Amino acid sequence: MKKVKVLVTGASGQLGKALRAEVEYFPELELDFFTSSALDITDAGSLSAQFSEREGGWCINAAAYTAVDQAESDEGRAFQVNALGPELLADRCRRQGIRLLHISSDYVYHNGLNRPLREDDATHPRGVYARSKLAGDGAVLQRYPEGSMVIRTSWLYSEYGHNFVKTMLRLGAERSVLRVVADQIGTLTYAPDLAKAMLTMISAVESGLPAATGIFHFSNEGVTSWYDVAHAVMRLRGLPCRIEPIDTHAYPTPAERPGYSVMSKHRWKATFGQQISHWRDSLERCLERLP
Repeated sequence: MKKVKVLVTGASGQLGKALRAEVEYFPELELDFFTSSALDITDAGSLSAQFSEREGGWCINAAAYTAVDQAESDEGRAFQVNALGPELLADRCRRQGIRLLHISSDYVYHNGLNRPLREDDATHPRGVYARSKLAGDGAVLQRYPEGSMVIRTSWLYSEYGHNFVKTMLRLGAERSVLRVVADQIGTLTYAPDLAKAMLTMISAVESGLPAATGIFHFSNEGVTSWYDVAHAVMRLRGLPCRIEPIDTHAYPTPAERPGYSVMSKHRWKATFGQQISHWRDSLERCLERLP
């Protein structure tokens, strides 16, 4: 049987590495991984070179400028990677009939609604990173509406790279007390869960499930805060470090974080028939895989 080809950008990031690990369970798919040095999505020539022999199949755009605070002083580069790159990628995919899955962020909302956010809710990005991600979403949906999905996710972590969970593990082993923000409410996303969900969806579409377009949300189930996550990490690992709650204003950062960014996953579950793990269950699985 001929395998379905999937090109993955941003291969060195958390999601890229999770996709590399999960694809072994999908023998019908063939994933080609590209780091930013091998495929620069902001360079039309680089895109042309890597896409020239491709027709059909899929592309997962996991390439992004994710240094949220650094973006405040690096606006040009943030918009180049998060807005121009997706626009060029959408153009290339449209010309060659390649379905595009573009990964985006909960930061685009920041709209003050204190209930699970829906895909059609108003956006109100605050800060360079948030504005650049929303610009990329808009470019993708405008350039290639008939073949693109924008997948907004939140609080991504994994056993790979740098993330909040791994930082808490390290600091929890070094310190007796940690002060962690408790008034930012959202949901963790375990990168392997997102990777598996996307590959399952691609496989189902290739087997006859109608393809979907537009905006979708994906994160783990449940509601939490950074304080709750840190507390759960210490409990699950048996670390004696005490976690003390603080308000956002006690931990100022260059970029403003959303106060509430729990996203509804109803559209994802209804469209693809997938169940999503609770954040506590996925966190436990992640910690079992970490040394």
